[in-house]
Amino acid sequence: MAELPYALEKMHQKPIAWVGSSKKELKSMPEEVQDDIGYALDLAQHSKQADYAERMKGDLHDVIEIRTQNERGDSAFRGAYTVALGDTVYVLRTFQKKSTKGIATPKRELDLIRQRLKQAREHYEQQKQRNRD
Repeated sequence: MAELPYALEKMHQKPIAWVGSSKKELKSMPEEVQDDIGYALDLAQHSKQADYAERMKGDLHDVIEIRTQNERGDSAFRGAYTVALGDTVYVLRTFQKKSTKGIATPKRELDLIRQRLKQAREHYEQQKQRNRD
């Protein structure tokens, strides 16, 4: 058998779990924003991270925030996910950033991300318990 000129990688794709209305929120966004967030999530499924995504700080340090904008560049959009719970990408929130003040994520969005992260952790623990039984 001839030797291949490249290395084959075992491509393990992590499943995605959509928390709350995160998938519905994403589907309501402009197509180019859906593509950007979808690409970042695809990378996460393969244990990689988009260059326009970064880890959040403080109590949300397990959350990665995707930052993108529409084609015209006049509207900002965000996605938040975690890969810290087993072998699943939990998509916690996708939203259009309404504030025009700075780049900070609004407090109400951070609170919702915290709530959904808690739900994702509970789901993960339930799945882990089922697998033990």
